[in-house]
Amino acid sequence: MPPVDRSPLVQLPPELAPPSASERSVAGGGSGRSAARQGPPRFLLGIDGGATKTLAAVLDVEGGSLHLGHGGPSNQDAVGAQAATQALLGAADEAIAGAGTTIEGLDGAVLAVAGTDTDAVVAEVCAHRPPEWIVVNDVVAAWATATGGAPGVGAISGTGSNVFGVGRDGRAWRTGGWGHIVGDEGSGYWLGLESIKAALRDRDGSGPETALSDAAVEFFKAPSVEALGVMVYSKPLSKSEIAAFAIETAQWAERGDAVARALYEGGARWLAGQIGAVIAQTGLEGAFPVGLIGSAYRAGAVFVGPLTRAIHQAAPGAQVATVEMAPVGGSLLLAARACGAEGALDAAQLARLIEETL
Repeated sequence: MPPVDRSPLVQLPPELAPPSASERSVAGGGSGRSAARQGPPRFLLGIDGGATKTLAAVLDVEGGSLHLGHGGPSNQDAVGAQAATQALLGAADEAIAGAGTTIEGLDGAVLAVAGTDTDAVVAEVCAHRPPEWIVVNDVVAAWATATGGAPGVGAISGTGSNVFGVGRDGRAWRTGGWGHIVGDEGSGYWLGLESIKAALRDRDGSGPETALSDAAVEFFKAPSVEALGVMVYSKPLSKSEIAAFAIETAQWAERGDAVARALYEGGARWLAGQIGAVIAQTGLEGAFPVGLIGSAYRAGAVFVGPLTRAIHQAAPGAQVATVEMAPVGGSLLLAARACGAEGALDAAQLARLIEETL
């Protein structure tokens, strides 16, 4: 039997890696790849493709405008590689047309796509679009969104969870991202499902009393707690429906419900463990950003507080902060880097533009 593969689960294309210290010194503080470019880029394409929808954005760097395109699911695990590619290219074409340019007029394009494996989508996109279009796992764009593409860690916690980081020498590592059945610890789905479990344990006496029991019955419009247990299997409740209950859990945690608080503290420990593994595998030390991106962090201090404390136990210099920029912004930042225009975009200005446009 062959040994277990210990290589990175997600590869970072060399053209998307952070510029090295030598490149920065050659460019006088900027990227050596930027210095090699003749003039700034005009049009950049970024895509955020997920299991429920696809968002494409073409940034007109010269005009300072953003043009969007929308599509259906582009996660090949959910819809298959061909349907995923159709959603990606359809959204891209809509955004390109809205910007008043063409495929040939793009200076850079990065497509970030959800899924445990994107190889089949990469092949499909390459068959229909120029080879300069880069397809990566969506966790790569989330890292760029969370850190501005700098060495550091991006920790996603939305419906699902995933962590990705890049060290100063370009080493990249991903943890989590295994899906809701065998993973997604610390995500909205995980928190929602654990809350339902806590309500059921309250009902049968094997666990402590919690306000989550009544809250779950009301939220899911169930006739009783025990009926809610049946609904999980027989309806069945969707991932998004279960994840949405995490908002209620956060509210009860803020009100002092011990079970709800314990769930968020447990989710924080799981995520901190994954973040710690990324830090160790990438060799990050000293001061570096750990960006928290995703809807689960809207719970606020009940989640971010224990998560930050747990991260600092492993990395005291980590600069932990929630990130508001939409993930498509990370794709656009990487598109600029890919075409050798590292300094063409300001992350803060881009975040404001995306927010205004959306």
